[in-house]
Amino acid sequence: MPKLVEGAVVEALREGGGEAIRLYVAACAERMAPLFVGLRAGALGREADLDFYAESVRDLWHADRPLADATKGVRRLERFWELQPNEEGITAVADTYAFFAALCLRYAMVAHGSGSADDAVSCGHVALTAMGMLDQNVAGASYLAEEQRLQSLSLSGDASSLWGACVTAGRERFRAVLDHCP
Repeated sequence: MPKLVEGAVVEALREGGGEAIRLYVAACAERMAPLFVGLRAGALGREADLDFYAESVRDLWHADRPLADATKGVRRLERFWELQPNEEGITAVADTYAFFAALCLRYAMVAHGSGSADDAVSCGHVALTAMGMLDQNVAGASYLAEEQRLQSLSLSGDASSLWGACVTAGRERFRAVLDHCP
């Protein structure tokens, strides 16, 4: 499957190095966070997962240094139900978007810890795939285009305005997904 991340973004990630990569993945994870936290809130036995997810996204915003325990965090995240192999696949709307959010965070944590532009591109690809899917399910939506715009914006280096834009975008996505949940 071809990568959805725009060529200019990929090039900027490859040339920008560690801090640019870390800011980019933090922003992607922030925009996807409501799809995990919001869709899993209140699920029996998931309180520790929700706390871990929220803390991990918060820690990603420390773009000046790599995550100290990224590998340990990724291993914990990979134990989440959403990332476990399932012969029947994921078919429920909430489960699908929670999967995308968990996978996005997984790539974000790997990229943040390693500084790998390829893992950062994978993180962005997951977010774009989820938003493309959401566009297909919401008449007249442009979540994919907005995600592409925000991915480009995340390479501007201005974390303060980026964070606010990411929080707003995440809330809008969450509302749109909730409207499609039975």
